[in-house]
Amino acid sequence: MKFTVAQIKKKAFNEPFTFADKVDVSELETMNNDIRQIKPVDVQGECTVHGDQFIFQFTIRGEMILPCARTLVDVTYPFDIRAREIFTTTSYLADGDQEDEIHLIDGEVLDLTPYIKENILLEVPFRVFSDEADVQENFLQKGNDWEVTSENTKEKKIDPRLKKLENLFKDNEKEK
Repeated sequence: MKFTVAQIKKKAFNEPFTFADKVDVSELETMNNDIRQIKPVDVQGECTVHGDQFIFQFTIRGEMILPCARTLVDVTYPFDIRAREIFTTTSYLADGDQEDEIHLIDGEVLDLTPYIKENILLEVPFRVFSDEADVQENFLQKGNDWEVTSENTKEKKIDPRLKKLENLFKDNEKEK
């Protein structure tokens, strides 16, 4: 989502410059995070100009697929993020401006996409849980040399490697 400084100044002269678009943020899937899939997000907002500062207030809406913290089943996580970013065309920033996270505009084009991705990454939850119905249908019950068991399982299987030890306990009972 790119805008030219001239375009913003022209449209935001008397009233805020509004924008709405779908943004492809699928690059987030390849980064080192839990996002398995993310579709293009809807971005709507407005920009107001105050001197050399461009204040963007926008909303990011979409869905991402994350792993369940218990079972690693895919969980759809909808999000609705409200963000505010401030940009400036001046090359001089005061000490307070750096704390307020005022971003410099390099050249004549302002690219909002990296800030959209950053806001999405900041909103990824630490963990999500799937509904019980989804878990029963989708998660793996068995794998290579492992199996999910519950406390209600009445069948007690003895590991074949420990089968010989069973006889040892029977011999000790006979001696008593």
